[in-house]
Amino acid sequence: MTDSTPYSDAREQVLAAAERLFAVKGYAGTTLRDIATAVGIRHASLYHHAPGGKEELFVEVTGRALQRHRDGLAHALASAPACLRGQLYAVADWLLAHAPMDLIRMAHADMPAIDAAQADRLSLLALESLILPVEAALHAAADRGEVADRDLGVVAGGLVGMIESLHAIPDGSLARQGRTRAEFAHRLIDVMLDGLFVHQEERENVAFALPA
Repeated sequence: MTDSTPYSDAREQVLAAAERLFAVKGYAGTTLRDIATAVGIRHASLYHHAPGGKEELFVEVTGRALQRHRDGLAHALASAPACLRGQLYAVADWLLAHAPMDLIRMAHADMPAIDAAQADRLSLLALESLILPVEAALHAAADRGEVADRDLGVVAGGLVGMIESLHAIPDGSLARQGRTRAEFAHRLIDVMLDGLFVHQEERENVAFALPA
């Protein structure tokens, strides 16, 4: 939206519908007609709310979704215990309580389809909103001596991607296993922090218990 476009309930309905559709179908898969139908208005009426058309809508709703994540993660981290495990649990809980940001699709499909300057701005905002807060928490933990300071930017990106992927687990599968997405995320965080390797003492105990 442009700054000259006045706020209205109708405009907010357009933004909300556009955000939902872009999140599910991406930029290329969403048409203005889809958005108009979701809101219950004529296709041509959308230009009253978004003179710049589909790209203007995509840029605005993606930007505000990323800013919402940035604010939410900042609050989650500030409210979490002062230990890395508790902070990562808080990150996971926030990310799984809100609609996912499909960063891979955004990078490979959505961003190449819009104005390059806008794509660069949104890409930077995605980094600042989702990855850098987690990386900062990891570096703080390294300063406290909780973890080794090794490629923590890569770790932060991988962790966010891992947690976001849990949105894809079907609700039926969760019900059959009796777990929530947050419980899966916490377990994955535990494995990441504690490691898969068996410690020497545990290996000796396992070897002792095995039949000769």
